Order: sequence, then structure tokens, then C-alpha cells
Amino acid sequence: MRARRIALNVALDGVVSAAAAPVARWLADPAGGWLHPLWFIAGGGITLLVGGLPFRVPQQYWRFSGVADLFNIACASVLSALLFAGLLHVAGYPLPTPTFPIIHALVLLVFLGSVRMMWRLAARRKSTALASQRILLLGADHEADLFIRAMERDSENSRSVVGILTGGSQQAGRRIHDCPILGTISETPAILERLFAAGKLPDALVLTASEIKGRELARILEAARVYDIDVQRTPSLTALQPADRVELRPIAIEDLLNRPPVALDSQGMARLICGRVIAVTGAGGSIGSELARQIASFQPAVLLLIESSEYALWQINLDISERFGDVARHQIVADVRDRRRMAEIFGKYRPQIVFHAAALKHVPIVEDNPVEGVLTNVIGTRIVADEADRAGAQAMVMISTDKAVNPSSLMGASKRCAEVYGQALDMRARAGQGGMRCVTVRFGNVLGSTGSVVPLFRRQLEHGGPLTVTHPDMTRYFMTVPEAVGLVLQAAVRGTHERAEHDATDRRLKQGGIFVLDMGDPVRIMDLAFQMIRLAGLRPETDIEIRFTGLRPGEKLFEELFHGREAPVPTDAPGLRIASPRTVDFRVARLAMDELEMACRANDLGAIMTILYRLVPEFLHNRDGGLPVAVSHPDPEMIAP
Repeated sequence: MRARRIALNVALDGVVSAAAAPVARWLADPAGGWLHPLWFIAGGGITLLVGGLPFRVPQQYWRFSGVADLFNIACASVLSALLFAGLLHVAGYPLPTPTFPIIHALVLLVFLGSVRMMWRLAARRKSTALASQRILLLGADHEADLFIRAMERDSENSRSVVGILTGGSQQAGRRIHDCPILGTISETPAILERLFAAGKLPDALVLTASEIKGRELARILEAARVYDIDVQRTPSLTALQPADRVELRPIAIEDLLNRPPVALDSQGMARLICGRVIAVTGAGGSIGSELARQIASFQPAVLLLIESSEYALWQINLDISERFGDVARHQIVADVRDRRRMAEIFGKYRPQIVFHAAALKHVPIVEDNPVEGVLTNVIGTRIVADEADRAGAQAMVMISTDKAVNPSSLMGASKRCAEVYGQALDMRARAGQGGMRCVTVRFGNVLGSTGSVVPLFRRQLEHGGPLTVTHPDMTRYFMTVPEAVGLVLQAAVRGTHERAEHDATDRRLKQGGIFVLDMGDPVRIMDLAFQMIRLAGLRPETDIEIRFTGLRPGEKLFEELFHGREAPVPTDAPGLRIASPRTVDFRVARLAMDELEMACRANDLGAIMTILYRLVPEFLHNRDGGLPVAVSHPDPEMIAP
């Protein structure tokens, strides 16, 4: 097939160059006439074929001819004209004029370039004629250029670009590949309204710029929804270049999060992790598995994957082996509530940094299994911290949640208890009384985590709905899993590295401060449901029903990242803020943990609740799933030592 195409190129170029010789002769000497011996015409074709070989003219793909091809044609034309002039001289045939070689080269360039241009335009017109989808591109001019070129390479392309919206305000009225620039991306609603009035509305909006996210993307989606237009993204720019097919992809729900990228301290992370023994509890969970992946990228000496689920442990170990096969690791089946087992593991491997992600995190499940929730989230955390400290660990990094702030659920109260113990440990270490550091990191929901609302909505969409929302006013903070874990590592670096006595961040950490990730603005779950339905190409309440199910036991309408008394304070680390919640002396916290563990082992729920209310006086339990009302709990000052 390739040889046949090259032979066709040679034949067509030969015909064109043969025709160019008499035309150049006539232009150089009009009085000499058009007709010349047959060998004159044949010589023109042969010399081009010879002159084109060094510049690979026969191998050119006419449909994709560009500037580089034009340059090669120009070089081949000059060489061919010189060869032809030399051939005339050897044959004893005088040049029509001294300028004949120059005219001949120019005619060859025009003829050969024109044929290729007409071939390319014909292919584009054919593609446009067969197009079944009219699209409007949104992105930078160079991105639009690359996408249109990629579409030309796609032999099965069924799209035509009717216009382009760019980021520059001075580009309207210009054209790229004969496609008009209609305005700026910010003018999308007005431009769609104008196209609708003219009867030229596109079938889809295609985003070529990956940076269109957050509120800007939400405005584009809303404008498209008004006219029932689909919105899609192009592949990455690198994926466009070698592709034979241009596959558009739907807008990801993650793109609606409105946060700029955060500069992470990669060098600090490498110093913290590289060459050390690092342990991750809950290594098979959403956060734990991503922690394991990112930690492995920094080449620890040994990575301990600690997980109670055999299948989850197998999955993350397989993933790490495929991505970072040179990283030494141990897959360890263990329950963080088993003190003997955790002591055995930490005593054997002596981890230097422990990332504690193991937890029961689903509010309704912990409400139904309160003793198990407290055992895992509080006692399990205490066991991991104590045994890591006993094994000589430098620090433990504990994953907490926004549900620990003014908790209304047993899950939130248990995580706040874990925070209290972690604060007490860290304050003891920072006060010079010995022991390891305990860095607590609090954040909200992560998109796509096991059991979160986004996978739930996707599953419900696959089944045709309805989408279930507990309350129309419910809001939550959201962040992607990789983004959250990157900031957890950032907090680990900052929390284990003191800078100066007068440093504001270090001063607050010594007073029991905990890190809180900058989660951006809260998202209304109702809005999230609407967006996911629209991103699926469906209409809310028409194609997919939204059903309100009521608040579940332990649930809150609005999650908080800070208690009312702990105003958010920025830190010197990007993406991190610091909270200063109420603290408890280590001796008091240790005795309370002893009491709580005894109550859990005795399955005494009444005693467990009493201790929780003592340790977390702001705990306002929403037992029945209704909107909670204020109740009185023991004064925090009455916590017994």
C-alpha cells in the first residue's frame, strides 16, 4: 500500500513538473511559443524526480502538507531547475533567457504547492460535507489550531468547527483554518444567544483548554444547558498529536471544583520519606492507597502496607508493584484495634513515619455499630500512636475529618476524640517531654472515594435514577483524592520541621494546633446532582428524577472545617490552614482513653456515650436523622483527671 501511494505521488509530480517546463519556457520567452520537443517536457519531469529525492518529496502525504513540506518542495524546485538548465547546456540547447532557471524554479514551486493545497482543501471540504455535528471550540488559539489539525487526520471525523472562542480579547474577527473567532470564553452566554437568534446554534461545545474549571466551567455548563447543548473536552494536547482518531471525552465532575493548583514541597517530601521505613495503616482505602502510591514515588527504604481487608491489601500491593517495582514493601494483614499485633509489627520493622488512615468513616454505619466505630477510630488510633511511639517512630500523621467539628454523629465524635489524643501527644513532644510528634490533618469529602456521593450518583445514573439527596440544602466540602493526599504529605513535612521559636505556625502547633486543608468553597449536593445529570447528557427532573430521602442518623446539613472558637489561620505552607481546637492534658487524655477502651471491651454503650460527651462537649448527637436541637452536656472543665 505504501509503495503504491509513493508511485502515485511520483506519477502526479512527474506530470505536474513536465507541464511546468513549457510554461516556464513561455514565461521566460513569450515570443518563443509554447510547443517544444517531447524530450523538453520529459526532461522537466525527470529532473524534478531526481531533484526531489534528497528532500523526500515522493514520500510526502499531500493531505497533511504543511510548512515543512513547502520548504522541501522549494528546495527540490531549485535543484530541479538547476539540473534542467544543466541538461539543456549538455544537450547544446541554449537557455531561453538567463533568468530561465529562476522562473522555472518558481513555476515548479507554484504548481507543486498548488496541487497539494487543492488536495488538502478537497479533503477538508469532503470531511465538512460529511460532518454530522457542528461544534464550537473554547480555548486558546494554538489549542484550536492543534485540534482542527487533529480532526483533519481523523479519517472518520464527523464534526465541523463553526466557530472559536478564545481567551484573548483582541482576536475576534480573525480566522484559524477558515474558522471564525467569534469572541472570548467569558462571552459564551451572549454568543450562544446570538447564534440561536441567527439559527446557527452548534450541536456541542468542545473545551480545548484544560484550565477551564470551577466557576468558569459552571457558567459554560449553565449557558449550554439553556440551549440543550452538550459540553465535552478534547484529549490532552500530547494525545492529539499522534492520534488517528479524535475521541472527545465528557466533562469530569472534578473539573467543577474551583481551586487553583497548590505548589507542593516535593523536596521536603523527599527528605521526609526517601530512604526511610514508612508505614501506612488503612493502606487499601481511598486515602490510604493514594498515600501509599505517592509515598512510593519518593523511594522509601521500606513501605509497610497495613490493612485488615485481604482483597484491598492485594489490590494496593499489586498497584505499587506495577508502578514502583523497585520499592521494598511488606503487605501486612492487621487490625489497628489489636494491640499485640500492632506491637509485633512496629517492633519488627521500626517505622520512622506512620501515616494513620485506618478508620470507619461512613456516618450511618458507625451509627449502627457504635462500639465498633469507637474501637476503630479512637482506641485503634491510640494503639497505633502508642506502639509507634514505643518503637521509636519520629512522627505519626493522622487523617481526620471535617465531621469532627461540632460533631452530630458518633463517627464525628470518635474522630474528634482521636484528634484530642493526637493533640495531647504532640504537645507533650513539642514541650520537650519526649515522645513522637503527632501531626493531625483535617479535611472534608474526597471525590470518588469508596461510598461517597459521586460514585453513588454515577451508579444511580447507570440504573436510570432516581438520584437520592437527603436534603435540598445539604452542602459538603470536596477535594480530589490525589490533591488531598498531596496536601497531607505537605502537612507532614511542615508539622515535623520546626523553623523558629517565633514562627506563628510552630507556635500554634505547640499549643495543640492541627492542620486543615484548604477545601475551597462548599458545594451544594443538590447542585452536584444536577451537574452530574447534565454531564451525562440528560435533563434533571425530566429524564432523571431527584428524590429527597431526609437526613440520616448522625448527619448534618452543613459540614464545618473549624469550630466557632477556632478561626481559620493561614500557615506558611500553601494549601494548609491551622485550627486551634480545645486541648486536653496528656495525662487526662490517657486516663480517658483507658476508660473508653474498658467501656468498649465491655460493650457498655452508655458509658461510651458519657465519656464521648465529656471529651467532646460540643457533640450534639443527631440520633434520629432530623435537624438536631440543642441539648446540655457536661461542662468541659468537669473532665476528671
